[in-house]
Amino acid sequence: MQDIKLFSGSNSMYLAGQIAEHYGQELGDIVLNKFSDGEMQAEIKESVRGTFSFFIQSTNAPADNIMELLLMIDAAKRASADYITAVIPYFGYARQDRKDKARVPISAKLIANLLQAAGVNRIMTMDLHADQIQGFFDIPVDHLKSEAIFMPYLESLGLDNVTFACPDVGGVKRARTYAKYFQKDLVICDKYRKKANEVDSITVIGDVSGKHVLLVDDIVDTAGTLSKAADALIAKGASSVKAICTHPVLSGKAMDIITNSKLDEIIVSDTLPIAHNIQKIKVISSARLFARAIRNTHEHKSITALFVDKV
Repeated sequence: MQDIKLFSGSNSMYLAGQIAEHYGQELGDIVLNKFSDGEMQAEIKESVRGTFSFFIQSTNAPADNIMELLLMIDAAKRASADYITAVIPYFGYARQDRKDKARVPISAKLIANLLQAAGVNRIMTMDLHADQIQGFFDIPVDHLKSEAIFMPYLESLGLDNVTFACPDVGGVKRARTYAKYFQKDLVICDKYRKKANEVDSITVIGDVSGKHVLLVDDIVDTAGTLSKAADALIAKGASSVKAICTHPVLSGKAMDIITNSKLDEIIVSDTLPIAHNIQKIKVISSARLFARAIRNTHEHKSITALFVDKV
């Protein structure tokens, strides 16, 4: 079996280190240079000829993160790596997956084109904002599900008198997965926006009286949607509101909004860099899941085996 090499970009160094530890080997030696004019260079300091090479980097803003990943892939390709996998825990620009108005780009497709042009052979990611983004690629995409790390944690809490909710209509499928698994009810928060990142109103569809509500979403960005959903749920009689969000983008005044919201807690993964001691935020590691997925890929085993049963 071919040798495996694990490398990390500067944005995902902590998570990559945890993945390497669970996998049982050290991260590869790579130097990421940045020149005085802002240009970057990736220099792999060990041989990757004929190897399975995995490059771990979330591609959230700034754009330097995606550029760094592209440079690492190009460096490995030119150094004769046999099979290159981009491990992208958080796939940036995934929310721009369609033309929802005139004269706008389909940015997620552009990112897919850039990765393939750079020479990547495979993509590994978790909880794409829209499942159909897999179709933007003409190479294999291993789309891991955060249910594999969140559901065991929720089971350990011993759920009682709980209802699951989605903060908008677009997230119904995601929230229904949890409701079906735990055999609980599902309610919907119908969200209306006047402009991006600003929620105007939320209507709760379903009964939450006396219930402990768990909101399910893939991204917490400004936290405005979650905060207003929590307000609406409490106003409808919910006893408490927590949220499960895979990717903690937490831009702008998100931390202040969360602190002052009616949310008891937000449970997130570590796909993006985040401190583990922030009030109201509980971090669940995705490192073991990614390590197992990398091992299964290298050993030509099933990725589906890593999904939660009964979902």
